[in-house]
Amino acid sequence: MSRIDELIAQHCPEGVDFKLLASLGARNKGTSITASKMKTLALTPGPVRVFAGGQTIADVSEDAIPSKNIVRVPSIIVKSRGHIGLTYYEKPFTHKSELWSYSIDRPGVDQKFVYYYLLTQVPKLQEIARATSVKLPQLGVKDTDLLRVPIPPLEVQRAIVEILDTFSKLEAELEAELEAELEARKQQYEHYRTELVKCDDAPVFSVSEIVKGISSGRNKSRVDGGRFPVYGSTGQIGTTDETAYSGDSLLVARVGANAGRVNAVSGEYDVSDNTLIITPTETWDMRFAFHQLTRMNLNQYAVGGGQPLVTGKLLKNLKVHVPALTEQRRIAAILDIFDALVNDLSIGLPAELAARRRQYEYYRDKLLTFKALEVTA
Repeated sequence: MSRIDELIAQHCPEGVDFKLLASLGARNKGTSITASKMKTLALTPGPVRVFAGGQTIADVSEDAIPSKNIVRVPSIIVKSRGHIGLTYYEKPFTHKSELWSYSIDRPGVDQKFVYYYLLTQVPKLQEIARATSVKLPQLGVKDTDLLRVPIPPLEVQRAIVEILDTFSKLEAELEAELEAELEARKQQYEHYRTELVKCDDAPVFSVSEIVKGISSGRNKSRVDGGRFPVYGSTGQIGTTDETAYSGDSLLVARVGANAGRVNAVSGEYDVSDNTLIITPTETWDMRFAFHQLTRMNLNQYAVGGGQPLVTGKLLKNLKVHVPALTEQRRIAAILDIFDALVNDLSIGLPAELAARRRQYEYYRDKLLTFKALEVTA
């Protein structure tokens, strides 16, 4: 029997009482502030953190926010729009008015325990938010006010918090180590790609000589559950039932922040109108071409200021070294392994990170599952 099991058997063997979150303390409303103002205020950093949706924050000076809107006690912040989540924060803060937070002050209740329990409810809150608005998931205040929170004896709460604080610290340390390793792998990958695709002794060709053609995508329509994937500048962006391309091709983002980004696709698909389609000939192995063009950083050739543009004419005029086909395939096979280790979420270090997070969440949820105390008439 674990220490927590022993404490539960000692203090609450028949179950625990559940209380509405709204009854455990004060709900804070935040402050009226725009994203642009947050950016401006952050130019003069200070000790008050302003939270917006997602991961957006700004650390601003004390006089940048009305004093009455600054929360100075540890609190739980509800990210209520878009990316639904929770943040625990102990220093002075405020948040945009469409968010809210809870400062737990009820006797016999450990606020950190409440926070950890609420983390187990995030998937449920995300479902509620998506049901409210698919385009921009959004919670209402009642969605959190009416959450029922188990309140075991304080000794049990603190023991669980101690365990989960330790888990969180260990997870953060491990994630930092794995992320550092992942970054090292990325640098190693870039190094090998740079060295392997140089092929300085190989013949030089213009891209126009080794492709069947370069054209622009045309698809603007999207349907849910379509027969064909639609690719854009960032990868797959939807599906369609319209006539699709077939075969192996390279896609190059044509315009915008992603201009020059290269993706490799195969099978049947369609392509958005902000993307160029390159179909290599048999003399230019597609996977080798993918690594070669990626290494060239095509964004550097983009024209235009505020809206960078990579053109088909520009690509056709690029010069590349093209070794023998067997050598291309040998190089591509090596780089594909590195690519998978770095980028494929199903293997390698990213999968290890995801597995560690799932393991932590499993133990957290198990610790925070309580039998409700039966109320007798």
